[in-house]
Amino acid sequence: MELHLGDIVELRKMHPCGSNRWEILRTGMDFRLKCLGCGRLILIPRSKLEKSLKKVVEQPGGRG
Repeated sequence: MELHLGDIVELRKMHPCGSNRWEILRTGMDFRLKCLGCGRLILIPRSKLEKSLKKVVEQPGGRG
């Protein structure tokens, strides 16, 4: 799965703030995501992110 810094992704479950869109801030074994609703930062393992990913909403720089 091709995920890059700055991508906006939509997850299956809603965050308690009501948003399900996240910005990728760090990639690798773990991903650091920032909630676009409230600004909360989380660290999530790659395997868990791949299972809960619904779609990639936006890719800055015209990729894809």
